[in-house]
Amino acid sequence: MKTTRFQAHRRGFTLLEILIVVAILGILVGLAFPNFIKSRAHAQKQMCIENLSQIESAKQIWGMDNGGTDGDVPTESDLVGPASYMRKLPLCAAGGEYRFNAIGTNATCTIPGHIF
Repeated sequence: MKTTRFQAHRRGFTLLEILIVVAILGILVGLAFPNFIKSRAHAQKQMCIENLSQIESAKQIWGMDNGGTDGDVPTESDLVGPASYMRKLPLCAAGGEYRFNAIGTNATCTIPGHIF
């Protein structure tokens, strides 16, 4: 009876096959990652614009309720609070800060490109 040291019919993947699969996965991730970053930045910008729209609506309602005219600037305490026009101040998803500005002028964000 002869015993062989190596079996002829081993099952499994060779090192070359595994390297090819890893290389293909690396290429796919490399192509998908920039698109993910772009879509995330676009979503943050859109959310910021929605927040600016809410602030602008609150400013207009505040102006109508308080007899405000163009040029009157509401403070954060005028617009934000449990019994005010907004329960809490919205936050920019990209980390910017909002400026209310005067009635007749749109609210702005400190991040460039986030414009209502």
